[in-house]
Amino acid sequence: MKKFAYLLGLFVVILAFVSFDLFTQNKDLERAVYATQSRDLSAATEKLSTLHTAVEQSLLFQDEKALNNELDSIWRLSSDLRKTVANLPIQAEVQNEWMRYLGKIGDNAKQAAATGDYENWRGKMSTVASNLHAFAEEWNIATVAFYENDGDLKKWSTNHTTDLKDSPFMNVSKQLKTYNETDFPLTASESDYEKKRELQHLKDKKITKSEAIKNFKKFFPNIDDSIVTVTKSSDNAPYPFYHIQFIHGSKIGYADITENGGHLLSFLLERPVKKDALSHEEILNTAKSFMNKVGYTDVKLSETRENHEAWHLVFTRVHGDDEALIYPDSIQVKIAKDNAEILGVNAMEYIQEEKIKEQGEVPIDWDKFFADHVGVEQVQKIYTGNGNLELRKCYEVIARLDNKTQDTYRIVIDTETHEVIKNEKVF
Repeated sequence: MKKFAYLLGLFVVILAFVSFDLFTQNKDLERAVYATQSRDLSAATEKLSTLHTAVEQSLLFQDEKALNNELDSIWRLSSDLRKTVANLPIQAEVQNEWMRYLGKIGDNAKQAAATGDYENWRGKMSTVASNLHAFAEEWNIATVAFYENDGDLKKWSTNHTTDLKDSPFMNVSKQLKTYNETDFPLTASESDYEKKRELQHLKDKKITKSEAIKNFKKFFPNIDDSIVTVTKSSDNAPYPFYHIQFIHGSKIGYADITENGGHLLSFLLERPVKKDALSHEEILNTAKSFMNKVGYTDVKLSETRENHEAWHLVFTRVHGDDEALIYPDSIQVKIAKDNAEILGVNAMEYIQEEKIKEQGEVPIDWDKFFADHVGVEQVQKIYTGNGNLELRKCYEVIARLDNKTQDTYRIVIDTETHEVIKNEKVF
């Protein structure tokens, strides 16, 4: 019995030593992992700063050789930073947005060097350089949280890598999402696909192929005798629509009409445009008449611009008694200057229709809100996205600075919180 007790005691002592050794090994491993992650976070911060400097420096040169050297550095730096980001102890959402943004910077640098399209590079990178600076500041704030956990990886994982809404990286993620959308907007074909993908909510009554053609002829009676071919979207398409291609003499084009409700999504007509030009009033009257014809009656003209052959107009949905403009719900229309013929329509954003939430409205005393040397030229109410990508009702103010150049600014202010969402110089 004594022998058994002795052996049992010896086993307990050995087990204690083994447990202590395993605990020590685990702690050592935990410290090593923490050290590696800390090193990766520091490296990401340093490489981000280096990339920002390289992008800024690329804007200094017109000399092709000097600029290409910078472009090559940017491509390598962005690629290297992507590898570092892939190993960071952060949420997948943040990683994906960051790697996507870095990839686009690198791809644009490589493309500019290959094609020699340096003007396009400068146009994009002036904004990217500014955004990288702002992002670096937000990133520095977020990474402080990692070091504040004193190496407690369990706490770090629980508080930061599993729940983005409670993470200091939430603002980082929102910034990156905004930069990806604004600095590198989708191409026309990508945008067209993305918008179509989001129209799954249409619940209107389905129309047939012949009804789609009938709608097409009603919308565009000046080309109702066109030769048309109609195809339907594939079975695995995000939502069903009819694609109508037409030929009318020297005119060719297409129209997309939804199967649910027969709404006009987009239209494009290509033809020679004569030099003769109608008045701006005739153009506007034709555009407004067209809006009524296709059933888009709850819109208001919000923007006009022109080139040598066409007017480009934007009609925006209005909401409420004060007819606030819902900027995300807009229709782009292209009209020929020579005879006011509709050359193009994009109504996808309008058809998607934003969901408007009730929001308070607190009046602002502009004399107290702005400095004495600022004059308010115009105020209107709009709906637009804020920094958190939430649709907010805002005051859109056109204000003029009383200085030598009489600079004019567009300032967007939340009607409830009075937060300045956007402040940009217009001319």
